[in-house]
Amino acid sequence: MIEWIPELVLFEQASGIWQKYLDLLYSYYASDFIDTVVYRNGTRIGIRKYPFSEGKEKSFWHLVSNGEIEEERQIDFRRCERIRWPRPVIEHSECEDIWIWNNQRGSEKRLLLYLHEERYLVVLGIRNGYFLLCTAYYVEQEHRHEQLRQEYELFAAAQKARAASCEAAPNTPSTPGR
Repeated sequence: MIEWIPELVLFEQASGIWQKYLDLLYSYYASDFIDTVVYRNGTRIGIRKYPFSEGKEKSFWHLVSNGEIEEERQIDFRRCERIRWPRPVIEHSECEDIWIWNNQRGSEKRLLLYLHEERYLVVLGIRNGYFLLCTAYYVEQEHRHEQLRQEYELFAAAQKARAASCEAAPNTPSTPGR
């Protein structure tokens, strides 16, 4: 395992008591995202607060549960165990262990940070002047891992092609008055 990734937070650490585990998970989340400000390359990371559910922010629930329909999300223990991972992934996002690329889901532009060896994805919404923590999760399915790999490789190839075309462009000054 990568040295800067914290240990998993296991259900057994709360003696198998759900409410105690939930409180432990939330304490890590609050310490990482509410009590302190997180930055990625100098840009602040915000959280989705509303709607609150059981006194906890929407971003918290997206880090510990999954599901397309907000009211029907189910607790995901793999997400729960990795509650301490989003912040270090964000803070170490320039590390070679993390693949970074932009994508778009519907009308929302996002920045994806994929700790590919650990198969852990952090999704940040791109906002005006800050990023929004959307979700983070362990990628269980092989096809999803492959899909992310392909998406990253396409993005990286496009970036490389764009950089090459900029280098190949003639460096001529513009003509005044035209």
